[in-house]
Amino acid sequence: MRSYAIVSGDFVRTGGMDRANFGLAEFLARAGARVHLVAHRVADDLAAYPNVTFHKVPKPLDRYALGAPLLASAGFAIALSMAARRGAVVVNGGNCIVPAVNWVHYVHAAFEPHKAVGARRAPVARHRIAVTTERLALRTARVVITNSERTRRDVIDRVGVAEDRAHTVYLGIDASSFALVGAEERAGARRALGWGGDQPRVAFVGALGDRRKGFDVLYDAWRALCAKPSWDADLVVIGTGAELSVWRERAERDGIDSRVSFLGFRRDVPTILAASDAVVAPSRYEPYGLGVHEALCRGLPALVAANAGVAERYPPSLRDFLLYDVESAAQVAAALERWRASAPRMRADVVAFSDVLRSRSWDDMARQFVGLIEAA
Repeated sequence: MRSYAIVSGDFVRTGGMDRANFGLAEFLARAGARVHLVAHRVADDLAAYPNVTFHKVPKPLDRYALGAPLLASAGFAIALSMAARRGAVVVNGGNCIVPAVNWVHYVHAAFEPHKAVGARRAPVARHRIAVTTERLALRTARVVITNSERTRRDVIDRVGVAEDRAHTVYLGIDASSFALVGAEERAGARRALGWGGDQPRVAFVGALGDRRKGFDVLYDAWRALCAKPSWDADLVVIGTGAELSVWRERAERDGIDSRVSFLGFRRDVPTILAASDAVVAPSRYEPYGLGVHEALCRGLPALVAANAGVAERYPPSLRDFLLYDVESAAQVAAALERWRASAPRMRADVVAFSDVLRSRSWDDMARQFVGLIEAA
């Protein structure tokens, strides 16, 4: 197998693109390829492979924005040396502009972030730079691989990549880590979290920052639901950001702070999901949605924006869980009520979809990815 170089901020088992890059790198390492990882951080067990070389790139002040130029420069240098050896180079989006394979996990041209309440400034300049470097990198790439058909259409329609150069490779999963939640595990997770009784909990996972994740609309929907005596579920919010304190204060002011728990940043997300009854993700822009994918693999019903990448994989039987207008609090509330009314009946369909998702491993993803590279 030829040598590979992959340029990415981190190679770890958390996050979306970080987990995907880890999966590809680990597959190549186990297959015996010489693998060069250009990154700020690499998981110890991956770096320990004898055929893996970690080219560590500094990250000043622990900020990715400050480390980006250094990552691009280091990636370019490695790409030049790989070209002389006929090796393959994989970059991610606009992080390095070289005529190589570009793996796209997010399209900056598809969504413009807005200033968060409480933030000092809007990220306008940073967004414009990201759009520009993204366009240069994707138009320079020989092959573009995306994480969903939604992302593929975005790189074609918004960035100008030729259709025959863009291919979709769906993400995988570690089925052993994301098995179906059984009754015993659920009860144990609830005890660990101090959740007494059998009160239904709906989880929201996402940063409370530029509103891409749609928490503002979800909050309005939840407030309306809590005004109904029949609504018995509580909302659990996992994530931090510039708006966290704003939403906590608003929930207290609106008198629903007992129905919405803001947990902030947590390392025990798998435990929280195991204890929950559903996940809701009304994102305004979601190129894929690995968090939703993971929740579904655990057997949790997931209400997700219909234009999210992961929604493409939903079977017809679960279409009622798709949110077709994420700007409408009334529609989000209606979808939550449909879930609450149909949860027992839909359980078998959720489990069947979970089985389908868990059948595709990270190795399956990497094998398809490498096949596209070799074919090109």
